[in-house]
Amino acid sequence: MKKCLLTFLLSFSILFTLAQNKLLAGPMLGDVQMISAKIWGQTSSAAQAYISYYPKDHPEKSASVAAQPDALFGNSVVWNLNDLTPATTYFYYFEGNKTQTYTFTTQALWQWRTDAPDFRVAIGSCTYINEEAYDRPGKAYGGEYKIFTSIKEQEPQVMLWMGDNIYLREPDWSSLGGIVRRYNHTRKTPELQALMSSCANYAIWDDHDFGPNDADGSFIHKDWTLDAFTHYWANPSYGLPQSKGITTQFQYSDVEFFLLDNRYHRVAANVKGQQSTILGEDQINWLIQALKFSRAPFKMIVVGGQFLNTIDKFETFSTVPAERERIIKAITDNNITGVVFLTGDRHCTELSQLTLENGQVIYDLTVSPLTSGPYDTSKEDNQLRVEGTTVAERNFATLDFSGPKDKRVLTITVRNSDGEKKWVREILQPAKK
Repeated sequence: MKKCLLTFLLSFSILFTLAQNKLLAGPMLGDVQMISAKIWGQTSSAAQAYISYYPKDHPEKSASVAAQPDALFGNSVVWNLNDLTPATTYFYYFEGNKTQTYTFTTQALWQWRTDAPDFRVAIGSCTYINEEAYDRPGKAYGGEYKIFTSIKEQEPQVMLWMGDNIYLREPDWSSLGGIVRRYNHTRKTPELQALMSSCANYAIWDDHDFGPNDADGSFIHKDWTLDAFTHYWANPSYGLPQSKGITTQFQYSDVEFFLLDNRYHRVAANVKGQQSTILGEDQINWLIQALKFSRAPFKMIVVGGQFLNTIDKFETFSTVPAERERIIKAITDNNITGVVFLTGDRHCTELSQLTLENGQVIYDLTVSPLTSGPYDTSKEDNQLRVEGTTVAERNFATLDFSGPKDKRVLTITVRNSDGEKKWVREILQPAKK
């Protein structure tokens, strides 16, 4: 009798905990592969939290996974779903609210079988969510949150957040609690949550989610912001084996994305007696090797600051010319093809391109801002800007990868907050030599 009573009380306790633990923000779909997926959420308590999931056509194969929210980081939690099936749509729900279901689809196992699947990626940077008590006086700096709804309406499979995904204010970056609070405030934006649950989300950071404006590797609390970044995003990994930071890489269909850290190891150009750098030696060496190893038709390098812009200010790579030229030379010497930099930071969108000595072309697509205040770069003397690609209003871009093997096409479409088309360009897969 005592054993039955104990079992009943234990079961009741678990059910009561599940009923009490609610989802405050999320779910956000993170890294999605062929047989695995990550899901981020933020719960109302630090009690163990559960996600249940099942294949769309086989609800009888329901499974659940538990994860422990981290109270230090606002009860953030990442669920790791494994043993999934490629090219399969799954329904999932938070155990505290079974009436609200979400879906995701695993990547297809296409290699040696078919042409690579076509897919769409949405990109943008500079997300400022207003909070009057801590914003600068005067006109609100952020706005037009409807842009997140416009992005969702384009139905991307992937959303790439290219830095300044939160804006730490003066009260924030001096304490871990302040950093966590800024993430919590941003994630509660309703339009943002709807987008994040609809596609796989990947992110890098830039100065405003790393520390103060224009912060470099000297920022004393960079390990706090690194810890917060890893708790609020669900990337495949963070940093290199020999080098801390947010560096990672993932593949979607046949395209590879190299996500770089332009802050953790940064040494400003005006520091005398030290070698200035944006990426740091370990990251540069890894990037060159990884690009050379890649067989992807397009190799997308995602980094906060503009790479090709020729003006040597505003934290472009031209402020550290030796590093910029070193990377360009390595791409040229190794005959690395299909390189496209995806950058943010500038609060204005533009496309730059450079023809290399071997005839190959590299591109730099800057897309910014999402909700921050826009700025017009058209008067700057960027000698590599493609005419007609400047957009000086809040905007985002979609990247469509399509076509058969060896003839893949990247179609870039830039849209404003309302989803209205601003310009379109096509980049063809370079021919094999």
